[in-house]
Amino acid sequence: MKSDLLKRMIDELEKKGRLAMERKYMQHGSTTIFEHSVHVAYTSLQMKRKLHIKADETSLVRGALLHDYFLYDWHIKGDRRSLHGFAHPQKALENAREDFALNAIEENIIARHMFPLTLLPPTCREAWIVCLADKYCALGETLSIRLPGTTANS
Repeated sequence: MKSDLLKRMIDELEKKGRLAMERKYMQHGSTTIFEHSVHVAYTSLQMKRKLHIKADETSLVRGALLHDYFLYDWHIKGDRRSLHGFAHPQKALENAREDFALNAIEENIIARHMFPLTLLPPTCREAWIVCLADKYCALGETLSIRLPGTTANS
């Protein structure tokens, strides 16, 4: 089952911003960007709790939900889509800043989650957790398998 914090953050971000738009775009395999973002937030929270990592849970979940807030279909050829892996963290950060007041942790999570593809590493625990959870979830989604801890309904 999703945590109360995760449920609250999803509701807040859907009401105040454009998070619901992520439901119409595919991310990996048959997983939407929205589903991926929820998987990453859930997995990040589980990692933090199971490993007893001292971190801001609200910023962790909020940043994870917004890490892929680029709001376009990256599978369509043209424009900068071929550079999506490198460029989408900045676009996600721009969109998130338009819709929400972000703190430094949330900005770091969004901007640095693609390390090492992007050169700058995360600079806080929360961003490292999301960076690792993102890769873990993406692997399972791409291979169309459900890795332990990636289900948002557990």
